[in-house]
Amino acid sequence: MRMEDLLDLYEQPYDPAQPVICFDERPCQLIGDRVTPLPMQSGQSRKEDTPYERHGVCCLLIAVEPLAGRRLVQVRPRRPKTDYAEFMQALAAQYPDATRLRVVQDNLNTHTAGSFYQAFEPAAAWALKQRFEFHATPIHASWLNMAEIELSAIARQCLDRRIPSQEVLEREVFACVKERNDHAITITWRFTTPKARETLKRHYTSIKN
Repeated sequence: MRMEDLLDLYEQPYDPAQPVICFDERPCQLIGDRVTPLPMQSGQSRKEDTPYERHGVCCLLIAVEPLAGRRLVQVRPRRPKTDYAEFMQALAAQYPDATRLRVVQDNLNTHTAGSFYQAFEPAAAWALKQRFEFHATPIHASWLNMAEIELSAIARQCLDRRIPSQEVLEREVFACVKERNDHAITITWRFTTPKARETLKRHYTSIKN
């Protein structure tokens, strides 16, 4: 099963030559204030009016290496195949000595090595493809991707308020990610294959039958 493949991958010891990296994307709505908020004062919280203005959306792309506490993030206006390919190129550049990057990601149609050929010349696309070993999460099981845990942490720290522009969002996210990288914050994954077989026993029985 694809789930067990991922869980077994997560249980493998840290290998700097073949790091396990989790990748994901998150659309971010850009929202501004119609009325300038009142700043915080001693003993009082910041006050903002209910009406707001929509300023479009952008996309947050993130890769996190759970065992090393290392992450890369970019903010882009959209998420076409070329943006995915350029992000993966930047990710590969972060690991010049690694022989293979084992990347966990979901099943979006942009998340394939074929996207590399949309962005780069064939020789460059082929060379980039050799750097990666992709592991897709099962359908309806994106929660198995640890990048979602990282996105949730970033959202709680800096995305839980109105952000009017991509520039402001980049500043907030980059500051948050720098702090998390500086502290090498890791992710501890506790859902193992034996636990999956016990917790999801009815699904295993259904497959067997």
